[in-house]
Amino acid sequence: MPYQATHWATEPTRQAIDALQGANLLEFGTPWCGHCQGAQPLLQAALSAYPDLQHIKVEDGPGRPLGRSYRVKLWPTLIFLRDGKEVARLVRPESEQQIAQALALIAP
Repeated sequence: MPYQATHWATEPTRQAIDALQGANLLEFGTPWCGHCQGAQPLLQAALSAYPDLQHIKVEDGPGRPLGRSYRVKLWPTLIFLRDGKEVARLVRPESEQQIAQALALIAP
């Protein structure tokens, strides 16, 4: 599953995320966040090189347990996972290159 344009309808549990296999990108943000909107073309371009990587887009906010478990403070926050473990994190990425470099750390 490549680039995910919309947020998942149901937030996954931390246990489900920890159990993921392979390379996964976990994105926290909201549809109305200007920084999140600005990052979408960068994400889409960077993820185009990784069609098999799962992009999990989660709406975040007060009281959302998954975001709190990752200590998310600003949006968008990108968490790059390998076998459910955090390998890298980007907060408010400013370039496709930043995202591509982090993806290279997790993707085969």
